Amino acid sequence: MRIIQCAICKTNKYTEVLFPETTDFAKIDNGLFSARRIPDRVHYRLLQCHKCGLIFSSPILSEKTIRKLYRESKLTYEQEIESLKDTYGHYLGNALHYSVKNPALLEIGGGNGFFLEKAKEMGLTKVYGVEPSQDAVNQARSDIKKNMIVDFFPSRKIKNSSYDIICIFQTLDHIIDPNSFLEECRKALRKNGLVLCIHHNTDGLSVKLLKEKSPIFDIEHIFLFNKDNLKKIFSTNGFKTIEVFDVKNTFPLRYWIRMFPLPLKIKTNLIDLLKFIRLDNFPITLSAGNIGIIARK
Repeated sequence: MRIIQCAICKTNKYTEVLFPETTDFAKIDNGLFSARRIPDRVHYRLLQCHKCGLIFSSPILSEKTIRKLYRESKLTYEQEIESLKDTYGHYLGNALHYSVKNPALLEIGGGNGFFLEKAKEMGLTKVYGVEPSQDAVNQARSDIKKNMIVDFFPSRKIKNSSYDIICIFQTLDHIIDPNSFLEECRKALRKNGLVLCIHHNTDGLSVKLLKEKSPIFDIEHIFLFNKDNLKKIFSTNGFKTIEVFDVKNTFPLRYWIRMFPLPLKIKTNLIDLLKFIRLDNFPITLSAGNIGIIARK
């Protein structure tokens, strides 16, 4: 096990236990590290720093073990891909207002490359991704797959000063050392390059309503941010914040029910009922608990 410190204050003297761990370490497998699975309320011990507000997991599994689990993880969110493409594409459009024309784009944690497909649809021609799961990359479209690296970031295959914009969607929460991660992002960016980052919000609606039952408290998530400490960690690592914003997500009704903390049997029956009456695909737009940042090198 590895002890984690507050990534902003660099000490745990301001922290206290927010929630005790709910993890049976003997049962951890790659299924628990598959993206967007049904929430199972499995998480490490969660601490909160009362100086900066950062919430983080400690202790956690070793980096070697975590990397192995991510390499073996499966892509499990095929039904949500079109909704995610629309959401991330919208915020990419916002970021492009601050970027050079036709920027070289790198996505970290690219899954099966669906966002890179969206970026190409929006007219970008230089799109690349890095993703540790071979299963996910195997499912990428052929023209996208050839531009994807099966590896963790940073990778030796990613050269310094090579990209104009780096996109990080629901990935920063999973990083063991976000400071060194953001430092490597700076190295990979060209002068005045941008980072577009979207992830969970500890001040979001799901946390306020559901507390520990919020799906953001999860075995995969190591650091969880709000708007203030998100801006602070980017600033600490040499970025100038352009904007921090709430993210609105549009998903089918079945997705919102799947993420809500109901017993699995009730959840399954309810989704089956919605499918029967043809309401399972009804789109619902909510600002339920995600935030984003656009920051410049």
